[in-house]
Amino acid sequence: MRAATVAVAALLSLTACGGRATGEPPMSTPGEARWAQVRFAAPLPRAEPALIQIPKLKVSAPVTRLGLKPDGTIEEPPLSRPNLAGWWEEGPTPGEGGPSVIIGHLDADHRPAVFYGLKSLVRGDRILVTRQDGRTATFAVERIERVPKTSFPAEKIYAEDIDHAALRLVTCGGAVDPATGRYRDNVIAYTRLVQP
Repeated sequence: MRAATVAVAALLSLTACGGRATGEPPMSTPGEARWAQVRFAAPLPRAEPALIQIPKLKVSAPVTRLGLKPDGTIEEPPLSRPNLAGWWEEGPTPGEGGPSVIIGHLDADHRPAVFYGLKSLVRGDRILVTRQDGRTATFAVERIERVPKTSFPAEKIYAEDIDHAALRLVTCGGAVDPATGRYRDNVIAYTRLVQP
């Protein structure tokens, strides 16, 4: 399963964005004091996500499954539902051991979408995922990274060999390519399962 995940992961960086250019918010500074108080949690059993909440950004969004399109690229949430996030169903579920991945649009139809404020999160900010088993997995942001789509770190995002439960949130960022109308970069939030 991991090999298949890595094989398609690079394609995510080409498709998973609104590309309707509202511009992105400014980057925030790290919250080192909050990170020092974080206590990590043991992984949970497998259970699919139902809702993602990012209190700092006032985000509360349903989560759908994402698989592959007929052309082999990864699906993305429809632009007609800008508040919908998508979980990559070939990977771990949020809270399960390993890197789970949820993607969402930065914008849609010139309006901010579900992950518009992702870049403004800082170390220690919380992300909550309500799972279909009734549990809520709480994650703390470790770091935010912006990378060119041409060098998207697919293996690190989807198949990194880690000994804990992690969640990676992916959206677009950077400048818009005038030729395509799409953002040139991806913004990635790396998070880790913590005690509530």
